[in-house]
Amino acid sequence: MISSNDFRSGVSIELDGSVWRVVEFLHVKPGKGSAFVRTKLKNVQTGNVMERTFRAGESLPQANLEKNTMQHTYKDGDDFVFMEMETYEEARLNAKQIGDRVKYLKEGMEVNVVRWGEQVLEVELPNSVVLEVTQTDPGVKGDTATGGTKPAIVETGAQIMVPLFITIGERIKVDTRNDSYLGREQ
Repeated sequence: MISSNDFRSGVSIELDGSVWRVVEFLHVKPGKGSAFVRTKLKNVQTGNVMERTFRAGESLPQANLEKNTMQHTYKDGDDFVFMEMETYEEARLNAKQIGDRVKYLKEGMEVNVVRWGEQVLEVELPNSVVLEVTQTDPGVKGDTATGGTKPAIVETGAQIMVPLFITIGERIKVDTRNDSYLGREQ
């Protein structure tokens, strides 16, 4: 159990039979009446967001989430096969379970798989990955870092915007949280 007074961003609670993560919280002590906590909660399974108010000190069940480090070993049809790093057991996840970050997943990459009971809630990729550019328009002499951007497709099939001087075959660093170009990889 967790008290509403202990809410922080990122805390997961069980509410109405599903897992909700605290996105924002505000402790309010009005001049008249009792204190309360105003929160914005995001459903981890569906992505829905709702605002909810709790009495100060109200107890709620905290979600028991299990986070395992797994390595993506290969793709089998529509399934992505992951290997548990300690026990070497395999788990199969589909693209829907992984989410939109599947576009950055490549073989050999280590990820954190978050489970609630037997249900996979999310797959956490590293904040940045190094990928090779496989397709982009050719760079022209005189293109600079401040000259603008162009679309590029990387080895996993994801499309991101890169500076004009990036060419095919270069290895670049990409932020997986917001699909942005971070720089060249030496």
